Amino acid sequence: MWTELDTWTALTAALAAMACAVPGTFLVLRRQSMLGDALSHTVLPGIVAAFLAAYWLGIVGPHSEGGSTMQFVLLGGAVVAGLLTAFLTEAVQRLGRVENSAALGVVYTSLFALGLLMVRLYADDVHLDADCVLFGAVETVVLDTVGDSDVPTAAVVNGAVLIANLLLLAVCFKELRLTTFDPGLATSLGLNSTLVHYLLMAITSVTLVAAFQSVGAILVITVLVAPPVTAFLLTERLHVMIALSLLIGGGSAFVGHGLALWTPGAIFGSLGFTTVDDSSTAGMTAIVCGMVFVLAFLFSPRRGIVVQTVRQSLLGFRILCEDCLGILYRSEEANSRPTDSEGPFVNASVMATLRGRLACWRLSREGFVAGANGTWALTDSGREHAEHLVRSHRLWESYMARHFSLPDDHLHEAAHRVEHFLDVPMVDQLEQELDQPGVDPHGRSIPSRSTKETNRSDDQSGPPRKDERSD
Repeated sequence: MWTELDTWTALTAALAAMACAVPGTFLVLRRQSMLGDALSHTVLPGIVAAFLAAYWLGIVGPHSEGGSTMQFVLLGGAVVAGLLTAFLTEAVQRLGRVENSAALGVVYTSLFALGLLMVRLYADDVHLDADCVLFGAVETVVLDTVGDSDVPTAAVVNGAVLIANLLLLAVCFKELRLTTFDPGLATSLGLNSTLVHYLLMAITSVTLVAAFQSVGAILVITVLVAPPVTAFLLTERLHVMIALSLLIGGGSAFVGHGLALWTPGAIFGSLGFTTVDDSSTAGMTAIVCGMVFVLAFLFSPRRGIVVQTVRQSLLGFRILCEDCLGILYRSEEANSRPTDSEGPFVNASVMATLRGRLACWRLSREGFVAGANGTWALTDSGREHAEHLVRSHRLWESYMARHFSLPDDHLHEAAHRVEHFLDVPMVDQLEQELDQPGVDPHGRSIPSRSTKETNRSDDQSGPPRKDERSD
């Protein structure tokens, strides 16, 4: 049963995920996702060093890990470690003349190993909880509340970081957008791209440390990268991408906590394991983020693998249908088209295949061809469409022959690829530029403009619509 404690737990995880999604969006757009992964680990020596320094200087006591002073100490150490990571990566890349990923790998592993060594040497003496730093414990955040209220301290911290990130985003949105998409232009306009880069690293470091107590250093990279990458697959507008990243991150936390409560008992209970009641909220949140990403990867309207496959298949089938119209038209042309409206019935090898028969069946349903028993002929409507295709094909061959030094036998393939995407205004423009040629480079007659094309051209105003150029 969902209780108030579950609400606070899920809300804390959601705030952490949403806070991470803001800088994560720009890391993804800058193709620096691995830098976020590195920061989630390399801030460890920074927060350990900051804790030890504060402990030895007497700023905090041995039991002050949950206090507000300790939070600022850890955040300060994280900022220093994050900036050090970015600086060392650039230095190794520049001085060592290696690629960015190799330099990042050297700095990442070295600083993380240093942090683990410091935890190993000093954790027992200063009571530093390495598990909390590395793996998180979002289910226990409700035990540490603000004063006498029921509000978890972690929720306040992550909420404050989220608000700060959104405020910085609003103030520096122009600078972040310009340095992300065109750093050269930003530099020419007087913006310091390097300073903005280090500012982003500092913001990311603070956000990561705030999220460590909720989702841990190992899992924080999921909410840092997965929601922005998923949003990137769904939209090309930066404002929408940021909003979707926040929505996916926050929603995944609530769904993940619900699944962590209900699915283990349902699954393992049916298998006879009655002692398994729940699972990790942080881990289930990561799984939900991954599942949402997979769905977007497969079914995104613009970049989804399944959608692209279907779109390409439909485009290929449309081209096949138009090829069938062209074959029938050229057959009529070779046999001297008769005066009756149906024309002679012809056989073509391409129409004998399964896809060819399906194409002819669709053309027949649309009224472009008529026939039976494997023989087909153009109707008046089909002939007009075929004339447009052949006219486009031969005009493009003439255009290629005039402007490029290509042999005649190289013109057909290029024209065959282009003819399916030329609309009436573009074909008219080609004809005018070529001074209305009567024959193509091979000596074949170029069909004149049909009545249907004239009507379509008269109805159009402005540039052709996208759906008239391609599927």
